[in-house]
This record gives sequence, structure tokens and C-alpha cells, in this order.
Amino acid sequence: MSGSEDVNETTTEVFEQSLSASQEQHYILRLYVSGTTLQSVTALQNIKKICEEHLQGRYELEVIDIYQQRETLISENIVAVPTLIKRLPMPLQKMIGNLSNTEKVLIGLNLLPKK
Repeated sequence: MSGSEDVNETTTEVFEQSLSASQEQHYILRLYVSGTTLQSVTALQNIKKICEEHLQGRYELEVIDIYQQRETLISENIVAVPTLIKRLPMPLQKMIGNLSNTEKVLIGLNLLPKK
């Protein structure tokens, strides 16, 4: 085996370990909604579907209705709803809208690489 093959195997092993580590990460998500508007209901349905398909058993999803908890708008700097905040794993990420573009949501959750 040449020295470059050793490096390639090590690099591959590191990559595979980081992939499996990212698959084991626990996600903490908050979805801010405005009551039961169409956009809010759609966003909730979309993120639940994405989480069950890609993060099954590895996520917590907290849904916050801004009409019931107005103070959180200021503390979380929410400017539009629905807004999804990925608190963990870092880095913090915010996504605004009904989350219907699954690919963009997966990229925002760091489950797909950016193109």
C-alpha cells in the first residue's frame, strides 16, 4: 500500500464517521405560527413530514402560537410567521415561510449540502 492510499483510507474513514455522527445528532426545532392560518397549518404539516422522514426519533419540535405568546416575538427576533428556528445542532438557522420547498428546508437543517 502506498502512502497516498493510507491518506485516502483515513480521509474516507473520517468522512464516514462525520456522516454517521451527523445522522445521530439530535435536533431542537421551534416553529412560530399565527393561529390556524393556512400558511401556519401548511408549515406545521410540512415540517412534521420532513422530520418524520429524515429525523425520526432524533428531534424535538415545539410549536409556538404568537397570538398566545407575543413576548417570544421580541426575544427570538421573529419578523414574519411561520418561522422555523433550528436551535440545535449549531449553527442556529431560521427559515421563513410554509416550508413547502423540502430541498431548501433540508439544506437549512444541514441534512443536504448546499449546491
